[in-house]
Amino acid sequence: MKTLVIVTHPSIETSVINKRWVEELKKYPEKFTVHELTKVYPDGNIDVEKEQKLVESHGNLVLQFPIYWFNCPPLLKKWFDDVLAYGWAYGSNGGDKLKNRKIALGVSAGIKKEDYSKNGRYQYTLEQLLVPFETTFLYCSADYRSFFAFYGKENEPGGNEQEENESGASELEKSAQDYLNFVDNL
Repeated sequence: MKTLVIVTHPSIETSVINKRWVEELKKYPEKFTVHELTKVYPDGNIDVEKEQKLVESHGNLVLQFPIYWFNCPPLLKKWFDDVLAYGWAYGSNGGDKLKNRKIALGVSAGIKKEDYSKNGRYQYTLEQLLVPFETTFLYCSADYRSFFAFYGKENEPGGNEQEENESGASELEKSAQDYLNFVDNL
């Protein structure tokens, strides 16, 4: 069964990381369905029944997004609030649609990994910041498989621009391959 990758990015056209990951996933339509929430619901009005049927028609589920104020973009939060309803995602009367389903996150963080640490700039790890997602999936009896992250280099001045561009391009390509492997091996 195919893996559903729900991508939520407020501006995928200007994205570097998420856009590249989507390009890589789309090379394998027999394995992955890429569902871009922002393109499907530009007005933010989510068709709950359509989304639930889409999830049900796939095996694994991956939620891909940029870290947005140390959380997910607002449209993905709305998707959680609307789609993961009582009686579907949890609770009685059929609330088992995520039960044992492998679920993971693919996130891009625009800042350095060392800033996400106890002694770093933000004093919390990315794993700690993503605990609400893990807890949500545990509450729904899903099989949470953790996350794949790409950490950026926020405003690093100096150095040779050509070398930085070449290094960044190869790092981006490696992340695309590593992400594909992560999603493929849930």
